[in-house]
Amino acid sequence: MIEKRWLRGLRRAGASLIPDARRDTLRIGRRAERRAERLLRGHGLSTLARNYTRRTGEIDLVMLDGDVLAFVEVRYRSEGAWNSGLGSVDRGKRRRLTRTAERYLEEHPEHRYRGIRFDVVSASRGNYRIACEWIQDAFDAMDG
Repeated sequence: MIEKRWLRGLRRAGASLIPDARRDTLRIGRRAERRAERLLRGHGLSTLARNYTRRTGEIDLVMLDGDVLAFVEVRYRSEGAWNSGLGSVDRGKRRRLTRTAERYLEEHPEHRYRGIRFDVVSASRGNYRIACEWIQDAFDAMDG
């Protein structure tokens, strides 16, 4: 009984019980990242880091594909989006990813002599779950 009165008081005060749109976007993004990681692990890659964040930016997934270090950007696009996940990785984003990858290599010298590549996983809402498209070697570090 007290809880119902408390909720009515909140509603009268103008509080919304609907989740914040930003929180919802973050939740969907994290879900897309988990789905992308499962896809890549299914293809034999192993995860080294998730959401590697530095002042220069964030890399969603750092994965090892044999002897190649893959820096993976996961982009979720809702239905009716104007561009694809790959198309949304503009020049500025590529530059931030490249600089953040440089920081990762500085902090992890054991990977310094590996080949590297930048992949993009374009995620979107499928019929019943998030569908992912993996674009290997999506851009070159020199493009940034």
